[in-house]
Amino acid sequence: MAAFTRQTSRWIMPAKSFELYALPKAGNARRTQAASSLTLAAMSLGYGVVQLDVTIVNTALDAMGKTLGGGVAELQWVVSAYTIAFAAFILTAGALGDRIGAKRIFMAGFAIFTAASLACALSPNAVVLIGARLVQGLAAAILVPNSLALLNHAYTDDRQRGRAVAAWAAGASLALTAGPFVGGGLITLVGWRAIFLVNLPIGLTGLWLTWRYTDETMRAPSREIDLPGQLAAIGTLGALAGAIIEGGAVGWGHPAVIAAFAAAGILGGLFVWQESRAAQPMLPLSLFSHRLFALTALVGLLVNVAIYGLIFVLSLYFQRINGLSAWWTGLAFVPMMGAVLPVNLLAPRVAERIGPCPTIVVGACISALGCLGLLWIGAGTRYWSICAQLIAISGGLGLLVPPLTSTLLGSVEKARSGIAAGVLNATRQTGSVLGVALFGSLVAGEGAFMAGLHLSLVISAAVLLLAATVIGLCAPSRA
Repeated sequence: MAAFTRQTSRWIMPAKSFELYALPKAGNARRTQAASSLTLAAMSLGYGVVQLDVTIVNTALDAMGKTLGGGVAELQWVVSAYTIAFAAFILTAGALGDRIGAKRIFMAGFAIFTAASLACALSPNAVVLIGARLVQGLAAAILVPNSLALLNHAYTDDRQRGRAVAAWAAGASLALTAGPFVGGGLITLVGWRAIFLVNLPIGLTGLWLTWRYTDETMRAPSREIDLPGQLAAIGTLGALAGAIIEGGAVGWGHPAVIAAFAAAGILGGLFVWQESRAAQPMLPLSLFSHRLFALTALVGLLVNVAIYGLIFVLSLYFQRINGLSAWWTGLAFVPMMGAVLPVNLLAPRVAERIGPCPTIVVGACISALGCLGLLWIGAGTRYWSICAQLIAISGGLGLLVPPLTSTLLGSVEKARSGIAAGVLNATRQTGSVLGVALFGSLVAGEGAFMAGLHLSLVISAAVLLLAATVIGLCAPSRA
């Protein structure tokens, strides 16, 4: 009704008044620009706090293991519980944003993430910690797609949107870079529980900025929640991750592992069947009829298998094989993570010059070369002899993520931006789950760490080169 009144008032105003109404003053334009910038800041905080927990938690793995007990499998669950919930709920979170409003859902996600972080800090044992990490993952699933939807709403011009997405990714890069350094210091001075408490001021600041400066998106109240599809997605991803994680711990021929693989296959088939027949599926399969959308989603999955699986394994390498403290492990990751930010900022300009898909190809190839350059790594290898390779791995990631994200969002109509962003992040987080589960299982055996690390590097290089080939050969030429 308010919108109708505003539209009607245009017709009853005198001509001079209408001219003033139709052409906003410079001050209003500046306020709009400022609001867009502060919206971008809030969305960057939302994505940043999600990424912060990746590097901070990986830095704290050894300290958590010593305090709470357990081996590599338990540490995999601390990491994977977060990413499983993230990947499984992200599609529904995007759909909820489309239905209720991305701003409302985003703020709810920030509040839940902040509360779950406090629960992680207070966890008395591994079971409670894993449960709290599940809730964190649920909140992360809410934050990421809706932050992209709000950016898509605030920046309508393709070029401005591309640069805003790059800045959004750069904010996450700052979190990735600061995470190891800050986390290592907190673990050394206070203990691993402090790494979750840093999320509290970030969450409160992000909530206030969103409430104060962000505009609500258009709502689609007819959008229904696909509960059967949601349950099938959770079951599929949980069973698959569990089978891979426990396979490395108890053996691939163990009946429980075989049963988990079978359950994942059955539930995955049921998920596809449900999505093909549902009136309003959580994952509209019609989206994949857009060639560019399907390709970028696949590349997102492949890249995360390689990068985030390696981050997990390298964290254990620095601490358990080379005997570094949490502080020095954090410092070891700073150059690697620090390379992402400047490359994020450079990526849209490179994409404007050579095209988004060629930029993705170049980024994936750089990361693959970094993986191959680490194949000679051994126990006790000096850090400075592998630093350049680590920077290449992360720099390639920083180059490809902004054009990957912007290209996927631009391949579908704006009304579906929430679900499109959800699909991209669901595929990427699914890749993270599979990478951590697979690479963790390869290094879990007694005395098998270095052989597993070398195999992980080979798999990562192959997966990244496959991603480059897929997007390079199959993408439309205009992309």
